[in-house]
Amino acid sequence: MSQESLPSGTGREPADALPEYAERVLDVADLIPPGRVMTYGDVAEWLGEGGPRQVGRVMALYGGAVPWWRVVRADGVLLPGHELCALGHYREEGTPLKEAGRAAEDHLPRLDMRRARWDGGGRAEGHT
Repeated sequence: MSQESLPSGTGREPADALPEYAERVLDVADLIPPGRVMTYGDVAEWLGEGGPRQVGRVMALYGGAVPWWRVVRADGVLLPGHELCALGHYREEGTPLKEAGRAAEDHLPRLDMRRARWDGGGRAEGHT
């Protein structure tokens, strides 16, 4: 997927410039309070533009500068390849988790989406 597939409409941008849509996605990620999460689709809905795949692409390309572990899959499965790092953040922040059952192949917990999901209501404390 190229940058052109990200919603924008600004045309070509300097190589070091962050696409406007990416800036907006990262701004939302910064608003999510510690211990809470939003899905890729939630972020797209909040912005009123793009969809889960576009948000996921932004997070994959540029998310390292924000609390990336707070933008998640809707099923609560931890980000493949980053499970242990994310799990450390979730435990440190007190993010609600569902412990893995004995039959779970990877023995990793999932996010408790019912309790951890943030709807963006109000504003995150410490953010304006």
